Amino acid sequence: MAKTDSTGSTWRYRWAHRQNVRRVSTYRGAEAAWRRRDDELRRLRALAADFQGSVAAGAGLALELTADEVVLWALPAAQLVEVRHTTVLPAPDLTVAPRNGPLRPRRPDGVRVTDAGMAVITSRRLVLLGGRGRRDWAYGRITGLAHDPAAPVTLIQVLDRRRTSGLLLPVDAAPDFRFKLTLAFADAIEQRAAVLAQLDELIDEHAQLKPFRPAVATPGQARLSSFVPGGRRTIAVAAAIALLVPAALIESDPSDPTGGPEVAVAATPAPTASVAPALLRPPNPTLAPKPPSSKRTTSPRPTPTATQAPRCGAPANPLGYDFCGGTRIRKPAVEVCDWFDCVPQFWAGRGYLVQCRDGSVSLTGGRSNACAEHKGVRRTITK
Repeated sequence: MAKTDSTGSTWRYRWAHRQNVRRVSTYRGAEAAWRRRDDELRRLRALAADFQGSVAAGAGLALELTADEVVLWALPAAQLVEVRHTTVLPAPDLTVAPRNGPLRPRRPDGVRVTDAGMAVITSRRLVLLGGRGRRDWAYGRITGLAHDPAAPVTLIQVLDRRRTSGLLLPVDAAPDFRFKLTLAFADAIEQRAAVLAQLDELIDEHAQLKPFRPAVATPGQARLSSFVPGGRRTIAVAAAIALLVPAALIESDPSDPTGGPEVAVAATPAPTASVAPALLRPPNPTLAPKPPSSKRTTSPRPTPTATQAPRCGAPANPLGYDFCGGTRIRKPAVEVCDWFDCVPQFWAGRGYLVQCRDGSVSLTGGRSNACAEHKGVRRTITK
């Protein structure tokens, strides 16, 4: 027997079931992405607190250490690279935020490989023990350092060397190498506490982004638009057509091809001199027929008024979100996906609300990969 009550027929129950399945799926994906980033931040925090080397770690290496120098980390597979053209790198900083996108195993243009060997990070310098010799980068003489955001390449400039050089590392080892090199450089300038404080701030910031469990949809919340095939999108298209058709008719201004209404004039004999002038004047001058003008007169064409859809094209919603321009939305309401078509893994986004070119809504505004799988960004959703 069909299940019905005061909320309506069975389509409302089907709508509530679909909504709850989609909400739970979106929430679980967002929570999994949030937890992965949280685990990575906490791993880096623990590593930064306990990162230290020893003299014994350098045993067996063809490297002479100074009296107060210790080996912090060694990577057996690294390549020495040099830049063919002159470049100016930014000054070294202590940024330790984990990367958002994966690195690609490629060598940037203008960079050539000149040697290969073992990369060693000590408390005083970065060393490459290559087959053609040894290359040192002392922290105290580094004037520029840059990590390629798309490739596992780190470039370094020092005072006593004209050509910019650096290391090309395996993709899976590059993130840890960059983080440990930052820690070693921070120790050299006595700024380890600044790195720990930055990680604590990132962890607190990320904790505020933890997704909330969505509310359960009930049949009573179903809207009539859910009963229409295509939902809100079909209604929006129909509304747009209804608004555009009158505007198109006003713009076209159809008129009578004859140039105006025809005036029928009865053929009467011309008056003679014997007829009294009083008989020729009509009793009421206002009722006298006016002769048709020889010039064609047309009424001015009405100027079509600009017709705009409600909320500048955004679907009607109680959240106040629209496409008209205003404040960007970085923390949308939990029920945003009830009113907009959210992309899969919506809550995993880290940015502001945007509409993709395929009509879906994403939380990746301001990121380099915003709407990457949905034909790119179309416009920003504001409030």
